[in-house]
Amino acid sequence: MAVAETAGGLDPVLAFSLVGALGVGSQWLAWKLRLPAIVLMLVAGLLIGPALGVLDPALQFGDMLSPMVAIAVAIILFEGGLTLNLETLRDAAVGVRRLVFVGAPLGWIASTAALHYVAGLSWEGAAVFGGIMIVTGPTVIAPLLRQARLSKRPAALLQWEAIVNDPVGALAAVLAFEVVIVLQTATGGAHAVQQLVIGIGFATILGLGAGWGIARSFRNAWVPEYMKVPVLFVVLIAIFALSNAVLHESGLLAVTIMGIWIANADLPSYTELRRFKEHATVLLVSGVFILLAAGMSLETLMTLDWRAAAFVLSVILIARPLPVLIALAFSNVPWKERLLVAFTGPRGVVLVAVAGLFGERLVQLGIEDADRIAPLAFALVAATVVLHGFTLTPLAHALGLTAGRKPGVMILGGSRWSVALAKALQKLELPVIIADPNHAHLRSAREAGIETFFGDILSEAAEHKLELATYEKLVCATDNDAYNTLVATDLAPEFGRENVLQLKRVKQSSTRHALPSTLGGRAIGADETFFEANARLAQGWEFRVTQLTEEFGMEQWREKNPEAIVTAELGPNGTLRLLGPKDSPKGSKGAQILALMPTRDTRKEVQNGADRAGGQAGA
Repeated sequence: MAVAETAGGLDPVLAFSLVGALGVGSQWLAWKLRLPAIVLMLVAGLLIGPALGVLDPALQFGDMLSPMVAIAVAIILFEGGLTLNLETLRDAAVGVRRLVFVGAPLGWIASTAALHYVAGLSWEGAAVFGGIMIVTGPTVIAPLLRQARLSKRPAALLQWEAIVNDPVGALAAVLAFEVVIVLQTATGGAHAVQQLVIGIGFATILGLGAGWGIARSFRNAWVPEYMKVPVLFVVLIAIFALSNAVLHESGLLAVTIMGIWIANADLPSYTELRRFKEHATVLLVSGVFILLAAGMSLETLMTLDWRAAAFVLSVILIARPLPVLIALAFSNVPWKERLLVAFTGPRGVVLVAVAGLFGERLVQLGIEDADRIAPLAFALVAATVVLHGFTLTPLAHALGLTAGRKPGVMILGGSRWSVALAKALQKLELPVIIADPNHAHLRSAREAGIETFFGDILSEAAEHKLELATYEKLVCATDNDAYNTLVATDLAPEFGRENVLQLKRVKQSSTRHALPSTLGGRAIGADETFFEANARLAQGWEFRVTQLTEEFGMEQWREKNPEAIVTAELGPNGTLRLLGPKDSPKGSKGAQILALMPTRDTRKEVQNGADRAGGQAGA
């Protein structure tokens, strides 16, 4: 059977599935290869679009393409607003506040100037595109930080700047766009101001009212739990459409303000809502990026001349560093950290999605050079992601701002077993921290020189004070099985489910108390309970580290240590594996094995006892 096609190419359903497969597939492949996802999506979109001509979004989707992209961008900007907690910003470091309140406006001005004087855009297009260029891309920054393993303060500066400036940049672009629309459509100056005030005022009131209504209805249980996300989506789209009906494209401003209100409403179900929105945003960002890349024509790409290259260089060398250095001047941020932040500004898919939409709208308003906004956005994103992806780690090393290249382990619970495991991990030169809500439980860890955190690991204080990017694995090992399961379940999306482990629950084998596999973490070591694991140490067991060589491999080690329980393996390439009862170490040459085994004295006593028993039996 032939592949379904329309008169102009692929069937719309097939085209839609192709976009989804390429978007999500590119992100999965990027995760597997540890590459920036945006680069692979850019290659995939350009390959099926301008290069091979397999997909032409305007042809396949027709009149539906523009509203599809507009609604997707509205949801993306709403999710950006949903991440902006004003209380968090108020408690943030001085450097973060300066980057937001001083650096963002200066960045807008500098970017607008670069777009006008270097790239040659008109002031209208430059002002709109310059606003969205404030966004440094939280979805791009996070993987780069994990890869570079920066020390705490510069990592926090970059991360919080990206999170907070995400909605700020969107607001800047939307406001600039509203001004352009009014100036282009109004009959006079007074009418322009009137239209602008009415449109922005209505969008603001509508966004605040919708946010307040959603928060009130969710808090008072007027909406059942299973319908909260669908209701949120419907209200979001309705607010977007209603605001647009009053002033064109003001709906983007309304939904961003709606998201900010909900983020600060302190809803009990806020975490679940934000997590679902993040998942939806990943899908939408992937789809929009593939569509925009595939929709580029060869003629449009050919407009990327020397002025485009000069524009990218001016942003990397001037428009990004200068506002950051001015914003952080005379602050308590050391000059090395200022330099690192100033020369690290990767842009993400949100910039391309919003810039592509606004560029199209500006062209419809009669601003002809606005059709260059989309290719300039692609060029800026590709250049900054590739550049920072390969230079951030060497730059951080040169400035001495890395927290260590080896993967760290966070241990929950300050028991004897946890301290012993932490000390063994320190012998492997791995970053390790023990957290416990009971201050007395941390005494042994502090005396052993292990870094500790006193407090609830799920609290906002932990989110702000702990450098989570340093830790790749989480081991839940308190004496409270329910708390271990709660933390493992809640932080599994953060660390990855395969990287979250916990001690066996006391009543785990009972059918009455069995939990589904979606709750809790993987087993570690011999899969023992808290009490069994600590009792084993009291009986004379210890954690020991052994390095395998060509002469002394895994088989020789196992023959010498038949009772040992392998708990972790650090590969020769620095990869850490925490092992459970069903996992086997790879045993590569140069790997280091961390195992729980009887102490030498204990083994001697056991052996002497066995010899005496054998002698008595022989007598």
